[in-house]
Amino acid sequence: MKSRLATLLSLSITMLAYIPTAGAHNIGAEGAGFITGLTHPFMGLDHLLAMIAVGIWAAQTGGNAVWRLPLSFVVMMAVAALISASGFNIPVLEPLIAGSVVLLGLMVVFAVRLPVNLSMLIVGLFAVVHGYAHGLEMPQASSAILYGSGFVLATSLLHLIGIGLGKVAYRKHLLSWLSGSIIAIAGLYLATAI
Repeated sequence: MKSRLATLLSLSITMLAYIPTAGAHNIGAEGAGFITGLTHPFMGLDHLLAMIAVGIWAAQTGGNAVWRLPLSFVVMMAVAALISASGFNIPVLEPLIAGSVVLLGLMVVFAVRLPVNLSMLIVGLFAVVHGYAHGLEMPQASSAILYGSGFVLATSLLHLIGIGLGKVAYRKHLLSWLSGSIIAIAGLYLATAI
């Protein structure tokens, strides 16, 4: 057991050493369609980690939070993407995104249990900055609807992966702590790389 934990920890630290910057927000979406939208969330560490953290946190919270937290994220992300396409401006976007990754990681580390509506509000606020950033790319896309559909589907898949990880981690509290720590540390790394 200790050797598996040591291996997992070593692998995690090694992966953190090779983390790129918040790449999802600086790749172009020019001429993008469904496939670009579908792959995009998997290419940016910030979005990838935040979505998985939302899923883990939802699983930790349990009950109807398992579907309500991810759904609130997806809805608010889509709304924010539409708002950003209209030209509304959110200052200091990248630090807010990195901060959301850190805070979501800490929610997982400490298995924070809040009322579901408050958890939905927190997740929704984080979704606004992620959706806004990706919405900035949508006007450039040849098909904003196809790109957005792919992006929403990928985000939902990442939430499901997080829920699955959360269900496994729930049985082993140390795994929950470790996964949340990795997410929070990666968020700090992203914040310093901005």
